[in-house]
Amino acid sequence: MATSAEYAAFVCEQIAPYGQVRSRKMFGEYMVYLEDKPVLLVCDNTVYVKKLPQVSDLLLTAPCGFPYEGAKEHYILDIENRELLDQLMPTLKASVSLPKKKK
Repeated sequence: MATSAEYAAFVCEQIAPYGQVRSRKMFGEYMVYLEDKPVLLVCDNTVYVKKLPQVSDLLLTAPCGFPYEGAKEHYILDIENRELLDQLMPTLKASVSLPKKKK
């Protein structure tokens, strides 16, 4: 089941207060960018965060799952938890680097 465009837009609305947001559709799923940094995966209408050391304390009790077959395990994010987003999004923005430019 692919992610709906409406759900991807909802996720973008939720993190819009933290900076410039955009999403990109890839294989029926979405990558969400904050300040051009890839911070969230949205697969099957579920939001995933890469397991980074910088966010492990914040997401210690979050459930985990695999966004797609062959992927590494990610945290599953409750995108409606504003208190968590207030801590998580600035941390992700500071921790994730910009994608490298293709030659």
